[in-house]
Amino acid sequence: MDQLASAMEAHEGEPISLTSSRHFQLDYLPVPTQMSAYITTLYHYRCEERDIRDVQPAAIGHLAIFPYGEGKMQFRDGSVDPSNAVNLLTPFSVAAPFMVDGPFHAIGAVLTPLGWASLTGLDASAHGNRLYRAADWLGDEIEQLGLALCEAYRAGEKSGPECASAICDFIGNNLKPVNARHAKLIKNVNAWLSEDLDPPLEKLFERANYSERQVQRLAERFFGLPPQSLLRKYRALRAAGLLSLPMLTPEFEAKVREAFYDQSHMIREIRLFAGRTPARLTDEESPYLAEMLDLRNFREIDSLGPED
Repeated sequence: MDQLASAMEAHEGEPISLTSSRHFQLDYLPVPTQMSAYITTLYHYRCEERDIRDVQPAAIGHLAIFPYGEGKMQFRDGSVDPSNAVNLLTPFSVAAPFMVDGPFHAIGAVLTPLGWASLTGLDASAHGNRLYRAADWLGDEIEQLGLALCEAYRAGEKSGPECASAICDFIGNNLKPVNARHAKLIKNVNAWLSEDLDPPLEKLFERANYSERQVQRLAERFFGLPPQSLLRKYRALRAAGLLSLPMLTPEFEAKVREAFYDQSHMIREIRLFAGRTPARLTDEESPYLAEMLDLRNFREIDSLGPED
């Protein structure tokens, strides 16, 4: 078992006792056209339960405020990070369990790899799998803005969509230029991932404007993983998202399963990156997971779908 797989070994038996709540709401909010290269989605999440336990699938970066709720998240190396009022969630290589003393409300933006690079400038491999206090990396302005938004939200003076819009504006006002060749590579990696559930690695190297060694290094910098591991992550997440669709045709389901060596390989990979076995992807006791696996969360590589 390689390092990436062994990191989630504790999840093999799915020991996490998940919240049984079905009383939550997650609204996806429109992203302004001019920000679509940097943000995949804006969201407003609410759950009024007192004890919330679930798993965050392997993700790209988030910038989010938590007006209600305090919790912690456990990562692949066994480390645990506490939540903050204003959070920078770094790119995840594998799924991560979390616990929150609710009620829990979260409002934020999901960053594309280009958005992550432009906003933070941080190496995604060096800073991956962490829940940071946003101000430690983005400065006092985001802390002041985030705390003010939390207070206004709790007072009923600002709605979730208004808070999300303010976070989006902050991101837009604080983007830094990314080297044009690096930005092209990010685009090429996204295009490669979108071609198929299991695109040949050679196709990425053919289209990239760098040597194979540079592609490996830069993919880790901007995506948090080298290309082969990145392929594994998105193959499993998109397979999980597709298998959770209630109307997936048998033909397309077969296509999804053919992307893996065999049934046990598919189960192992989906568990590693999504935090569930395929049998539990549509579990009504786990609505958070179903929403996080919504294909809208993979918009930057979303060209593959049942309509194909």
